[in-house]
Amino acid sequence: MLDYERYCGEIGTQTELLAQLLPGRDMTTPVPTCPGWNVGQAVRHLGYGHRWATEIVRARAARPSADTAMRELSAYTDEDPADLVRWLTEGAEQLDHVLREAGPAAEVWTPIPGGRRTPEFFARRFTHETVMHRADAALALGEEFVVAHDVAVDAIDEWLDLAVVTWPLQHVEEHRALQGPGRTLHFHATDTHAEWVVDLTGDGLSWRREHEKCAVAVRGSLTELLLIIYRRRALENAAVEIFGDTELLTSWLDVVGFG
Repeated sequence: MLDYERYCGEIGTQTELLAQLLPGRDMTTPVPTCPGWNVGQAVRHLGYGHRWATEIVRARAARPSADTAMRELSAYTDEDPADLVRWLTEGAEQLDHVLREAGPAAEVWTPIPGGRRTPEFFARRFTHETVMHRADAALALGEEFVVAHDVAVDAIDEWLDLAVVTWPLQHVEEHRALQGPGRTLHFHATDTHAEWVVDLTGDGLSWRREHEKCAVAVRGSLTELLLIIYRRRALENAAVEIFGDTELLTSWLDVVGFG
């Protein structure tokens, strides 16, 4: 994991990188990686997410607050990019401030059963939420998407941590069908020292950082692996090499997730 101060800072950094994509652009551009949303709506979703987390941490909430604003986006069909940039950056600044004020060890509700109930969850989650919605906007607008290697590695770690927790809670029959002897997946970054093994040989999902022979292996740049694992890049469009059981890989990507 990155440290708490880095997470707080990255929320602002990633928001600013997203904001730089927006001036003069058409906010009605569809976002293929968020079906049914345009760029403006995806940005609104993120900004309302920042505000939702801010209120939970500020109140040291013991229970969830309503998040309907993050989902009900029908009013935001054609935004002024300048207004949207101001609104987005204000929300990120508020979240950064509240997280730093609370510190990493305060007690607060989080949505993960059995997980640590501290602001650190929200700092880490909204770092990577912001990274990935920046990716959504960049891909929709035809812009390059790059992310620092340590942030990208932690984004994959966090996604797999959350997948472990949610694996027994949703798509239960589909998940059970994927489990069995020899059911392992290997993701190997070719531009940095990072590898992951996803293990489905037990009763659930587990993962580890190892170089192992697996049923299927995916080799490519860290950014490509990040986009594939977060389901932002279809396998057929990804600049990666795949060896072994492609059907297992496809089936796993189809059903795994925490959103």
